[in-house]
Amino acid sequence: ANMTFEEAATVPVGGLTAWRFLKQNGLKAGDQVLVYGASGSVGTFAVQIAKAAGAEVTAVCSTANIELVKRLGADHVIDYTQEDFTSTEARFDIVFDAVGKTSKSACKHLLKTGGRYTTVAKNPKSNPGDLQELKRLIEAGKLISVIDRTYPLEQIREAHIYVESFRKKGNVAIRVLPEAS
Repeated sequence: ANMTFEEAATVPVGGLTAWRFLKQNGLKAGDQVLVYGASGSVGTFAVQIAKAAGAEVTAVCSTANIELVKRLGADHVIDYTQEDFTSTEARFDIVFDAVGKTSKSACKHLLKTGGRYTTVAKNPKSNPGDLQELKRLIEAGKLISVIDRTYPLEQIREAHIYVESFRKKGNVAIRVLPEAS
């Protein structure tokens, strides 16, 4: 009810992916969660979902995206252009690689006893009620869709080129129908 079509269109990919990985790894209030790739499609949703669940969130992103992830609710930010996030002294209940660029072996020492590492390089299990849960968070004002750019369908090639540049923040949306005048 409170999203544009473009914003809503990003939820079933980035939002569901983040939701499923975090929930399947036991996300709960009070958890310490690290989101690697916090400014991408899955990462921006993961930061917000973890905060909505009552977790303390550490976001890993580049300098250009620090303010974005803070606005989304990150409690702490590690700028990977300035420091290696794996050298932090903090320990986490969940380490979520939202971009598939690190490994469990590289992050294992960041986990608390009983902590869990998960990555988008795996396939999450689906649950028919997941989208309804995201809808509830969206309508409660706890989850927004971050859209970097919107392209008309006729510029789908340019949209893919931009996404493949790995410089986008959040999501890129495609407008299938022309905008009303």
